[in-house]
Amino acid sequence: MKITFIDSGVLVTAARGVGEESEKALEILADSNREFASSEFIKMEVLPKAIYNRKTAEAKFYESFFSAVTYWADDIEKVMQDGYNIGCQYGLAAMDGLHIAAALSIGAKEFLTTEKPTKPMFQVSGIQVISIFN
Repeated sequence: MKITFIDSGVLVTAARGVGEESEKALEILADSNREFASSEFIKMEVLPKAIYNRKTAEAKFYESFFSAVTYWADDIEKVMQDGYNIGCQYGLAAMDGLHIAAALSIGAKEFLTTEKPTKPMFQVSGIQVISIFN
């Protein structure tokens, strides 16, 4: 099994998207050869807005994903420090640094995102960063 950290954009695309983009995201989430990893930071990016806007189906979709997550990045202090260091080293935005640090902290082999391959996160060593839109 491959440990895969799912970025918030992939979840949003799966929940809200239409057509080919959504299908690709949903296909990844249904892949039985993957074990999924996440963090409270991902939860914070997707759930509060869906709940606030009363998008019940969307919130349930996210909750279903989170209930299936096998690996949780739970050493928040370490993730925050590592995220800062990664951000400084590679020029990442705050949340990108936190997400990459969270993925690395649980030993994820890949980080799936909707970001373009020109983003600095694709330069981080120790994890394969993959855009689902390639």
